[in-house]
Amino acid sequence: MNEPAIETIDLVKRYGTLTALDHVNLQAPAGRIYALLGPNGAGKTTLLSILTTLLPPTAGSARILGFDVSRDAAEVRRRIGVTFQEMVLDPLLTGRETLDFHGRLYRLPAAMRRQRIAELVELAQLTDAIDRPVKSYSGGMKRRLELARGLMTDPQVLVLDEPTQGLDPQNRVNIWNYVRDLNRQRGMTILLTTHAMDEAEALADLVGIIDHGRLIVSGQPSELIAAMGSDVIRVRGQGNFDHVAAIAATLEGVSRVETDPADGLALIYADNGSRRLPAILNTISNNGFTIEDVTLARPSLGDVFLHYTGTALRD
Repeated sequence: MNEPAIETIDLVKRYGTLTALDHVNLQAPAGRIYALLGPNGAGKTTLLSILTTLLPPTAGSARILGFDVSRDAAEVRRRIGVTFQEMVLDPLLTGRETLDFHGRLYRLPAAMRRQRIAELVELAQLTDAIDRPVKSYSGGMKRRLELARGLMTDPQVLVLDEPTQGLDPQNRVNIWNYVRDLNRQRGMTILLTTHAMDEAEALADLVGIIDHGRLIVSGQPSELIAAMGSDVIRVRGQGNFDHVAAIAATLEGVSRVETDPADGLALIYADNGSRRLPAILNTISNNGFTIEDVTLARPSLGDVFLHYTGTALRD
């Protein structure tokens, strides 16, 4: 019962001289939601491709529910559902045909296919649209249909690659509720990648941050945020960020300064930020930095990401 549902041990993937994954050790407990965060090119897609048996690792190992993704690929596929980042749906098929054909690919008996479709149509809230062509579906409906398709085989582990990308706020919240229900009501283990910090904070029991092919930190979102400690003063503007960082770091109460010049952002961590704010802003504005916007807040998961990767999370 204590064995992780998803586990990688010193997982390595190389493409010639390029190392896409560099000794990744990841553990996702059964029945939990694990969110994997990382900039583009960090290795997220490669890792998901290995876990879903689409790519072989160069070295190390990966297991799903105790089955090795290389040696026991067929067993792994029987136990997982996958929804990819790009929607892959035939626009001419109805929603019902889409689900039925997927069940046939997995050789589900006709009676079981009918039962699963009836359950999933209700779960995905597609009752009124299930017999319409997919081309008539909205983006949110298509995403819910893809999730339903991934659930046709009643998987124990669900892998979601950017599940809400391109959706409007209302549909994003609907997908979030859908994912939560799968986890809480069915005890399903869910591994998702996302570019949205609010999504990771809203859904994930555990978060892992991957960069340059390495899993650099993992833990509960609340614990990672709490470890940041101080209030964070976010200053957006123009100027010499190295100079600003050096000056601000000398001020009383400032524990550290992080900058992202590409995004025009400086993060200044200080105890009692509201009391320190006037002195900090006065100092940096008097040292050739043009301040355009300022916010003061407790650290967020986005600040955790910036701290460990040195870059804001952008598509």
